[in-house]
Amino acid sequence: NLFKLMSPAISLQSEKKMRDSQSENQYQKGVRHLHENGIKKVPNKYIFPIPDRPNMRKESHIQETNIKLPVIDFAELQGPKPVVNHGIPTDSISSMTDVCKRFFELPFEERHKYMSTDMKAPVRYGTSFNQNKDGNYCWRDFLKLVCHPVPDVFSLWPSSPEDLRQLAYSTQTRNLFLMLMRAILESLGLWNAEMNIAEQNEVLQEFQEGSQMMVANCYPPCPEPELTLGMPPHSDYGFLTLLLQDEVKGLQIQFEEKWLTVDPIPNAFVVNIGNHLEIFSNGKYRSVLHRVLVNQEKTRVIVASLHSLPFERVIQPSPKLINKNNPRRYKDTDFATFLEYVSSCEPKKKAFLESRKLD
Repeated sequence: NLFKLMSPAISLQSEKKMRDSQSENQYQKGVRHLHENGIKKVPNKYIFPIPDRPNMRKESHIQETNIKLPVIDFAELQGPKPVVNHGIPTDSISSMTDVCKRFFELPFEERHKYMSTDMKAPVRYGTSFNQNKDGNYCWRDFLKLVCHPVPDVFSLWPSSPEDLRQLAYSTQTRNLFLMLMRAILESLGLWNAEMNIAEQNEVLQEFQEGSQMMVANCYPPCPEPELTLGMPPHSDYGFLTLLLQDEVKGLQIQFEEKWLTVDPIPNAFVVNIGNHLEIFSNGKYRSVLHRVLVNQEKTRVIVASLHSLPFERVIQPSPKLINKNNPRRYKDTDFATFLEYVSSCEPKKKAFLESRKLD
């Protein structure tokens, strides 16, 4: 009998051919498209090397306990007026999450209008992490939307769903970022309430004129979640990322060499410190290494608001934080340098940040 004589090696080759039967062009259409077409196996392109895969069995006890992040009550940062939490209305938060989910539910032909591999495009629908360079694709589709400071950029955003062009949410998250940065600058000794108004405005002006990009990530159900990742381990490029999660778990941060799952908290933002803040603070604030797991049952959609200084601005350690006891630890950088780096190689963990460190 032919099947009885078939060796394990031949079986593995047959399985590989079956996984590779999906064309490269189909991979470029994204994982939502694969899911909609009823895929039952993860294609080879998405299978991570064994050391990089999520070890579900080993980490199961960690996922059950999860990690409770410290909660910041923004009423402490907003002055004498009584303000509940961060001040962004719950209906604004829920409508933003809902409209992003509806975008990913649009027919592929509608989503495809915005598909691009141009990393500088102000509106870009794509898949994986960097589909131009990724050796292994990750189980993620995304919609990237530049919010600030490009003039009239909202007119370039997708016209469907009609309520996607929400000016309120992007403005609210930018105000939240500025409030957080004021507190961070104060902790670094670079801003205080005793400064005159002109001095306060001078310190904050660059951040008020800074860049903002919103990224909606979609992680559809995956038939073999133990073989792949929604996002590989990485740190964000900017100063702060304000991450709005839905109710589905998936975000993990690395703490003491272990991966811990972050519990979603309704109507709360996870605040990720990015590489630019680590450089600006000369290492006093450290960017967070994080990754994303996927699951077999539920689609997970998150909205991240990434904030930094203006795109053309050089990022460097604040001169006021450098002295004999705290020498400069990082090279200058800018957004163009970051784009050039990720366009030329596959990002690995904090590789870009490591390339900016002085020996």
